[in-house]
Amino acid sequence: MKRDEVYTLKEVASLLRVAHKTIYTMAQSGQLPAFKVRGQWRFARKDIEDWIEEQKISCTRRRGDA
Repeated sequence: MKRDEVYTLKEVASLLRVAHKTIYTMAQSGQLPAFKVRGQWRFARKDIEDWIEEQKISCTRRRGDA
């Protein structure tokens, strides 16, 4: 897989193992990096990978592990 790959909403939901509606809501509110193509949400693989890493760091800091 290439780093410039683009995911659909369903693919990101499957990757993160959450409901499609959760991803839709997060994209719409700006909590998850996304962009629209003709009204459909799309997610750059690099952006999702970076977002996951940020979440891991944020959780570690909140727990006081860092």
